[in-house]
Amino acid sequence: MNLEMGLYQQQTIKLVMTQELRQAISLLQYSTQELSEYLEEQALENPLIDMEEPELFHKEEPKYEMPVMWHDEPSNEIHNQEEQEGFSPFDRIKDDRERVTDYLAQQIRLFPCDEKEKRVLEHIVGNVGDDGYITGTYEEMAVLFDITEEDYESCIRKIQSLEPAGIGARSLQECLLLQLERQSPRQPFIEVIVAEYLEELASRKWKELAKKLDVSVEDIQHAYDQVQCLDPYPGVHFGNDHPGHILPDVYVEKDSDQFIVRLNDDGLPKIRMNRQYRHLLERNEDGEATEYAKQKYKQLVWLLKSIDQRQQTIRSITEAIVEFQYGFFEKGPSAMKPLTLKDVAEAAGVHESTVSRTTNQKYVQTPHGLFELKYFFSAGMNTNSGEQTSTFVVKSIIKELVDNEDKKKPLSDQKIVDHLKKEHGISISRRAIAKYRGELQIPSSSKRKRYN
Repeated sequence: MNLEMGLYQQQTIKLVMTQELRQAISLLQYSTQELSEYLEEQALENPLIDMEEPELFHKEEPKYEMPVMWHDEPSNEIHNQEEQEGFSPFDRIKDDRERVTDYLAQQIRLFPCDEKEKRVLEHIVGNVGDDGYITGTYEEMAVLFDITEEDYESCIRKIQSLEPAGIGARSLQECLLLQLERQSPRQPFIEVIVAEYLEELASRKWKELAKKLDVSVEDIQHAYDQVQCLDPYPGVHFGNDHPGHILPDVYVEKDSDQFIVRLNDDGLPKIRMNRQYRHLLERNEDGEATEYAKQKYKQLVWLLKSIDQRQQTIRSITEAIVEFQYGFFEKGPSAMKPLTLKDVAEAAGVHESTVSRTTNQKYVQTPHGLFELKYFFSAGMNTNSGEQTSTFVVKSIIKELVDNEDKKKPLSDQKIVDHLKKEHGISISRRAIAKYRGELQIPSSSKRKRYN
């Protein structure tokens, strides 16, 4: 083996990630709100940048709000769009409502108790999480305060007597019971079920439970419905922001017999060069001030180029999506076709990773509502006629079938399989149906069954 040291030439190819390239990639994946915040930061660092706040909302444009969904994943489609004549930009200001701990602290100040107990109560309240549940144990409190376990439980009960009902619980079961105890009139039967059979109730073992308690299945179903009306997280209504207003990054509008893609440049602040620094660039002089101005001018130019590139990339990718999904824009979600990142990347002349970055957190206003751009991508499957259909269409059919089924005799996965094959020519396995049900958060037929 030759271990001789020396100088050798070697030709290699390396991709150097410059700061400007990193910036361009970052701007591409920013949402409109994130990009606006980034530009504000740049304006603070670069004195050459003058920013004019965007006219975020126009009176002829509707307001869009994200739906509040406690149990589901955020939906790609924005439903229930509120159309108003307009609203103030101040609606976008962060909501500074008091947190649940502040609300509870105000109430315990009214308790007739000595200073020691008040300090204990304040400490316990400080350990109430944003969901309304108490964290911590008696053992942890005993290290800080000279109290007995009985004193600790007494303080817990006082906190649980506060508003809202269910606050200060240490488990879901306790939270539900606290709310049931405040109802008038009381419902002892439901309280017993929650206290002793909550797991069976949640897992819908209703027949077994009805037999055990010697009641009808309808009685158990009624108890289940009542428990569903309770609030499992009584603290979440405090200190949270109102649902944010989503601004479309791009509009797709019908013009005669074709669809036009229009960028929403109004959602971004206008950037101009500061006039006070312009003279430093115009003067052909040496000096630190002039050199500093030139450096900041280069940053400004590159920033403007990056923003322009971002906007043009969004446009070209949206145009490619419109071309592939023309049926959707014409007829709605039922006409969705299979579409991959590769298809759009080839049509737009960019890399797949660019398509992925561009479609994330970017929204398009269509004739059928507001959608995230990545909503239009889905896998495909062959029909009996040899054509391809989108898995999204299959999910839409499944959801429609379940919505319209007889709840006393809900459709089994096999019946859904049979329907898809007979009515739509789509051959699909029961396992695939179960998978799509899970993605749609639709329970199995046994858990969808109703008894009255």
